[in-house]
This record gives sequence, structure tokens and C-alpha cells, in this order.
Amino acid sequence: MKRLLRMVAVFSVVLVVPAAAQGKGHGHKREFTVAPDRAVSITRDVLVHQGYEVIRIETVGNDQVVYYRRGNMGRGKGKGPPMKMIIRRVENRVVFVDAPDAVLVDINVRLRL
Repeated sequence: MKRLLRMVAVFSVVLVVPAAAQGKGHGHKREFTVAPDRAVSITRDVLVHQGYEVIRIETVGNDQVVYYRRGNMGRGKGKGPPMKMIIRRVENRVVFVDAPDAVLVDINVRLRL
């Protein structure tokens, strides 16, 4: 019985500690030290590769706003609603705001190469 209680205590600590260590964030942000034009180019490539259609890219102050939507992927169901991602320049860094996790992972991989 003591062994079972000890195992339950260990498992509860293992499950609770990583959740507490993550903390609270304010949206999806990721910082990189790259040129803004390279970040926009790689973002466009990743979005097209994952089946998104880039509608337009606007410059608003120091920010690049990328408007995109999901393509129909050959299923004839129409295209998705327009969404936007902000590529913000902060000093010598580039910050991605409101980027989907799957897209952000691929951008991270391409920027680190």
C-alpha cells in the first residue's frame, strides 16, 4: 500500500511540475535575429508549402502584416477565411505574432538553417 501511495505521489509531481513551469503567455510569439526581408520570404514559402494562399503583405510602420488563407486543398470546398500574421521588427530581432503553431515550427526550422 505504501508503495502504491509513493508511486501516485511521484506521478502527480511529474505531471504538475511541467505545467507550472510553462507559465502564462500573451499569445504566440517567437523571436529571431534575422533580417526582416528574409523572415517575410521564408514565411511566404512556408505558408505556400503548407497549402495556404498568401493574399497580400503590407508594411505598417516597422511591422509586416501577412494576410493569408487556407486553400481548398483540391477538395472543392472553397477557401478558408482570411487570417493575418504580424512580423514585427524589434531592435535587431524579428517577432512573429499570431502565427499558427505548425507554421511557426516550420519557420523556426527554416530560419535556423
